[in-house]
Amino acid sequence: MGCSSCSTNTDGTPRGCKNNGTCGSDGCNKLTVFDWLANMSSPSGQEDFNGVELRFKNGRKSFFYNTESLSLSIGDIVTTQAASGYDVGIVTLTGGLVKVQMKKKSVPEDSPEILKIYRKSSQSDIDRWVSSRDREETIKKRSREMAIALSLKMKISDVEFQGDGSKATFYYTAESRVDFRQLIKNMAQEFSIRIEMRQVGLRQEASRLGGVGSCGRELCCSTWLTDFRSVSTSAARYQQLALNPQKLAGQCGKLKCCLNFELDTYQDALKGFPKSDTKLYTEKGLAVCQKVDIFKGLMWFAYKGDWANWHTLTTDQVKEIKALNAKKSPVAALEEYTSQLIVEEKSTFENVVGQDSLTRFDRPKNTKRRRNKSKNRNRKKPQNKNQKPT
Repeated sequence: MGCSSCSTNTDGTPRGCKNNGTCGSDGCNKLTVFDWLANMSSPSGQEDFNGVELRFKNGRKSFFYNTESLSLSIGDIVTTQAASGYDVGIVTLTGGLVKVQMKKKSVPEDSPEILKIYRKSSQSDIDRWVSSRDREETIKKRSREMAIALSLKMKISDVEFQGDGSKATFYYTAESRVDFRQLIKNMAQEFSIRIEMRQVGLRQEASRLGGVGSCGRELCCSTWLTDFRSVSTSAARYQQLALNPQKLAGQCGKLKCCLNFELDTYQDALKGFPKSDTKLYTEKGLAVCQKVDIFKGLMWFAYKGDWANWHTLTTDQVKEIKALNAKKSPVAALEEYTSQLIVEEKSTFENVVGQDSLTRFDRPKNTKRRRNKSKNRNRKKPQNKNQKPT
């Protein structure tokens, strides 16, 4: 990801900010919030809210209090309080909009879990923070090898160091409970740091790692989606999708979150539809529903025993036939209703440019004209005016 105001390096980080993908405007940050109150001053006699939102690795955000009344702006690197030692984060939001975000995420203003900001990070703090971040990949690879050696059924997906380098949080996924006490002992002995193991779901793992979906865009969970609702196969059935696990599953291995985006619209549209197991009784035979088109409001029926021939009916016609079946009134055949449907002709567009043919550029070359030109060039020019060209 890159800013609109700076180009991008080969490794994906913007050239302008040189800060691991975060610039002063915070436009590179995923799940960023636009501060629309930045240019507005507080009413007279009212103090600004001293809450600050900070971002850590992979979009993890937390709220802190600016008790020292520091002059902070988006993109500043600050040193914050931690459970033990200190941590380093990047400012993503300040002012009154932080209160709105806290209310949105159900974080009370008087929560004892909200820590405070110590100071703006010095160069020594930043150097230690960067050196700790550089160790994460090697430690993640080594920890995976140690977990495999202990035959633990878990996957360590990410490692996050604290700003002072004294503690590391290991994020892992597992299908069942894992006894990793021996693993913690081995890692603490080899890495000489405090270890914290934190289990995350498969969707949370995909949001932390990021990636590109089958639609060609970045994953919704790593860009804007914050709540992960359960997705069932009924969402695919409502939308008349084929139950193909390879197409319906995302990078996390679960059903795609986008199946829920239009589910409510499909459910509202299906309220006016007869059920898919509807059977119509006619004098010609029993007709069973084969297919439903929600957008056009059509249903296809086929006679029992003649499954190859489908008859198209509208929902109103199906309801009419069902009402006649309830009254035990005779219905001759479905062909009487299908003949009433007006088949819409497809609109044909006229070609005003005259470029219908794909072979319009494949015209035969005029070789005769080129030969004549080459002959004229090969003729020798006469030295005297009376001499004829040879």
